[in-house]
Amino acid sequence: MTEQEKEILEEVSEETAETSQDTSEEKQASGEVPEAAENEEAEEQATEDDSSMSRAEKKAAKKAAKQDKKEEAYKEKIEQLEDRVKRQMAEFENFRKRTEREKQAMFETGAKSVLEKILPVIDNFERGFATVDPEDENDAFVGGMKMVYKQMMKELDNIGVKPIEAVGCEFDPNFHNAVMQVESEEYESGVVAQEMLKGYTYRDTVIRHSMVAVTM
Repeated sequence: MTEQEKEILEEVSEETAETSQDTSEEKQASGEVPEAAENEEAEEQATEDDSSMSRAEKKAAKKAAKQDKKEEAYKEKIEQLEDRVKRQMAEFENFRKRTEREKQAMFETGAKSVLEKILPVIDNFERGFATVDPEDENDAFVGGMKMVYKQMMKELDNIGVKPIEAVGCEFDPNFHNAVMQVESEEYESGVVAQEMLKGYTYRDTVIRHSMVAVTM
């Protein structure tokens, strides 16, 4: 190969290298990158997106768990308050009923005490009427006393005071107090034949037992 041919070959090689370099620079200037680089950047971006989504999901899950825990605490607190209110209402209702019973018991005790003092007055009225002569039955004084007696008995009956039945009834220790035994052709054994003192009940409670004589 002659010296001239060598020079021509070197010039062609230099031009080819320059052309290749210029092409690479133009691609870089225009923003073009090789396909391998593009794939690598895409994978890195996807990894970053996945990492970002994972953090967001974790944050959202943590927030949801915190909210659930708070709601559970509120629910438990509400249940405790409702239970406390129910127990207080039950205690108040029991207190109200107990107070009513105590008040009623006090009233019954007071009423019974007053009635026990009134019954001897009734007894005296009845003893007085037993001694009135038949010819004095129409006397104005006797008539007035009978009117007072009837009024008293009516008012006692209105408040629940009832006389205990005795004569002709079978002896009952819950209502009768036997003070003696007598023989009787009219009544069978164990039947009340005489009543010496009338007994009374007040709303199904015995104020005073009847004093009676029972047949043998």
